[in-house]
Amino acid sequence: MASPQDLDRFASMIRDASRIVAFTGAGISTESGIPDFRSPGTGLWNKMRPIEFQDFVASEDVRQESWRRRFESRDSTWDDAKPNRGHLGVARLVEQGKCIGVITQNVDNLHQDSGIPDDRIVELHGNSRYAACLSCQARFELADLKAQFLARGRIDPCDRCGGIIKTATISFGQAMPEEAMQRAQQMTDASDLFIVIGSSLVVYPAAAFPEYASRRGARLVILNREPTPLDNIADLALHEEIGPTMGFVTGVN
Repeated sequence: MASPQDLDRFASMIRDASRIVAFTGAGISTESGIPDFRSPGTGLWNKMRPIEFQDFVASEDVRQESWRRRFESRDSTWDDAKPNRGHLGVARLVEQGKCIGVITQNVDNLHQDSGIPDDRIVELHGNSRYAACLSCQARFELADLKAQFLARGRIDPCDRCGGIIKTATISFGQAMPEEAMQRAQQMTDASDLFIVIGSSLVVYPAAAFPEYASRRGARLVILNREPTPLDNIADLALHEEIGPTMGFVTGVN
């Protein structure tokens, strides 16, 4: 458990900073009821094997299985989830003008739901709230695709170009979005305090950003329930529940 001195130090670092970047992972959203992907016994990948991008592209059957998982197997937890004090604490820092942006590994849209503008958020792994054509990038609303799938048991190709439609998330084996990576690098370059919130920091290249921020002189705080590989270079590493901790240091009740 973090000492009062550590919590006060975290709050003081926030007060002293003017260019905060928040880097968030699955741990910030588990308190909203969204399971993470890797925790032993409870992570989503313990329950079903993830579908590789190349398999999705190559096989119609695999594509329809992916949609079945999305529309039939996934419970309502994702759709019903609301931002918790962790998200709201980050949003408070953005609102105050102290946080210049959020780099997130999450696809749940909860940072947007907390009130942070889209242009302040970099989604490294995409967004699960909509789908897009892999060829022409046309956007499709999931409500429309779900109605089609439940009625017909399949998702048709893009009605504009005939391309493959996929949820706007980055799958295993799929290239990271170049624009998002560039924006994340720019935010990292500009930061004077880089706060990791709820990330195990084991997925690269995303996990390289806090390491780079520290190397170029930004102060680094890591808030995660479990130790991370970068705790040893952090100015402060806290192994705590995220919502209560962020609520305390940002004044969000």
